[in-house]
Amino acid sequence: MMGLDFSVINWDEFQKATLDTLKMLGASGLFSILIGLPLGIILFMTSRSTSGISRAVYNVLSVIVNILRSVPFIILIVAMIPITKEIVGTAIGVIGTIPPLVVGAAPFFARLVETALREVDRGVIEASQAMGASTGQIIWKVLMPESLPGLLAGMTMTIVTLVSYTAMSGMVGGGGLGALAVNYGYYRYENEVMIIAVIIMIVLVQALQMIGDRLVKHFTRR
Repeated sequence: MMGLDFSVINWDEFQKATLDTLKMLGASGLFSILIGLPLGIILFMTSRSTSGISRAVYNVLSVIVNILRSVPFIILIVAMIPITKEIVGTAIGVIGTIPPLVVGAAPFFARLVETALREVDRGVIEASQAMGASTGQIIWKVLMPESLPGLLAGMTMTIVTLVSYTAMSGMVGGGGLGALAVNYGYYRYENEVMIIAVIIMIVLVQALQMIGDRLVKHFTRR
């Protein structure tokens, strides 16, 4: 490519940045699922209930989830700087990026969980209730198995979204490939670094999506 010199690229920095991105994805993805899954289940169960208290819980949680989903991530990460410092002791680097990543992704995943659960045949749920199944049994023995392909698709979508979030965090002191692309590709006009960073993120997203699609197909056939 004209005007580009890839021989000047420091591949050690790319290796470290890629590992940092994977660390952020792993940690934030895990916590987003651990928080988003029960939150999505609560949203689904309370939305179906006729109880006034349950409806109130649903309305409050729904508003909170919608607010967090509507805030652009670049604004969210800046707004959370004081909270992030209190939680992990820093607002920069890999560790400082994880709390806002979780806050940004968990509500997103919760809505995907709620949507996946809504697709479960109501007849199956009603049959379980007629047989005397408890709420816990309905959740873990009916809803979870029946909605598993949808849940896996939601997990894949959430983790892929986190890839773009980690890149945006590079603008405000986050680590990983986003920070490398911003610090070298944007501020220093080293287009080679920007191009390689983008290529690595594209490959990462394609790999994650491929794994997710295969898991969804596998459990759909069962």
